[in-house]
Amino acid sequence: MIRYALKCDREHGFESWFQSAEAFDRVAAAGLVSCPDCGSTAVGKALMTPEVQPGRRKEEHRPLSTPANERERALAELRRKIEEGSEYVGLNFAAEARAIHAGEAPERSIWGEARIDDARSLIEEGIPVAPLPFRPRSRSN
Repeated sequence: MIRYALKCDREHGFESWFQSAEAFDRVAAAGLVSCPDCGSTAVGKALMTPEVQPGRRKEEHRPLSTPANERERALAELRRKIEEGSEYVGLNFAAEARAIHAGEAPERSIWGEARIDDARSLIEEGIPVAPLPFRPRSRSN
């Protein structure tokens, strides 16, 4: 995994993780990387400097599950709403989205995992999908 500092065409800066440099290039070219502030998909890599933090005292340690800033709190709230208000269908996301769209499965909110080419196919078929800014908890480290 690699973390990139990114910037949209409106100069909003943010960070995101990608499996590799090639993975970033692929998803960015497909328009699947968007600015969390304005939604722009005109996103590129920003200059990134090494981050070295001094050691923390024990009382300064913050658990990873505790949001540190407003953006993290907003993402945590979004995750909570999605997890409470929809069904996780895992790797069956593309098939289940197609079945719901075709009326072959009950209409409901779902979320899950899909390969880039599967997500692109869903969009081309007119099935509304959107990438989420988090991974399922079972796959998070």
